[in-house]
Amino acid sequence: MMDWKEYITVDEDILAGKPIIKETRLSLEFIFERLANGWTEAEILENYPNLNRESMQAVYSYAYECMKDGLLFMDREQRA
Repeated sequence: MMDWKEYITVDEDILAGKPIIKETRLSLEFIFERLANGWTEAEILENYPNLNRESMQAVYSYAYECMKDGLLFMDREQRA
């Protein structure tokens, strides 16, 4: 698995400390929102040319690490 830390960073002075793709102001939240709204990876890369396949792979690796470590989970109310 790729080391997402090469592509993703947190800076308290940028977007209130949300995780972003390095050398951009694009938050992972923003990328996930696009994916959740039906955008394909190709559409994201076409519309944001400062991104590349490796940065997108880092986004997926970051999400996996968060899920694996239990940082992302549903509480009982969300599961109902």
